[in-house]
Amino acid sequence: MTMGEKIKMLRLQKGMSQEELGKKVGVQKAAINKYEKGIVVNLKRSTIASLASALDVTPIYLMGLDEEQLPSNAIPLDLPSMHRIPILGRIPAGLPLYAEQNIEGYTLTDLNGGAEYFALRVTGDSMNAARIQDGDLLIVRRQEEVENGEIAIVLVDDEDATVKRFYSTRDTVTLMPQSTNPQHQPQMYDLRKTRIKVLGKVVKIEITAV
Repeated sequence: MTMGEKIKMLRLQKGMSQEELGKKVGVQKAAINKYEKGIVVNLKRSTIASLASALDVTPIYLMGLDEEQLPSNAIPLDLPSMHRIPILGRIPAGLPLYAEQNIEGYTLTDLNGGAEYFALRVTGDSMNAARIQDGDLLIVRRQEEVENGEIAIVLVDDEDATVKRFYSTRDTVTLMPQSTNPQHQPQMYDLRKTRIKVLGKVVKIEITAV
């Protein structure tokens, strides 16, 4: 039985739709459909771990491997060291960061160190020159301050969150895009007139297969 066949069998046994499984894993329904049909087979370890967790099996079972079959150079996935974090979509004004309306699904990360993390789905091409593409998943460490030049998730006047390089002086903040699209220009704000809130620092970029 292929991995895709196992995913479909286990999903049906649990009475889940492809959309419901996708939300648990943090991918779109179309991605689950491609996994089950074997169109996408080279899944990332984190995706396999998320699928296994959602289906209550081990990653080794999904991959069709026994411990004895694993190659000598295989890197084991240490599930106990991983934890689930929410994938946020748009973060509009007036809602807490982890409001249900903001959460698209969940993913697993091995980042810890006592910090709090969330993931954010990228839309647009304002940071594509920094290898942050439309549809990628950003792993963000929640913090209220970042150093100049770091890539941050920022709310401007409590509007939707944006990802940019962050630069600040005593009275100003500049949000700097890194894009091949000349439409995106630096945004400078006077802190006496505009509310700027840092939500977190981008610590990892995950390219999402669909």
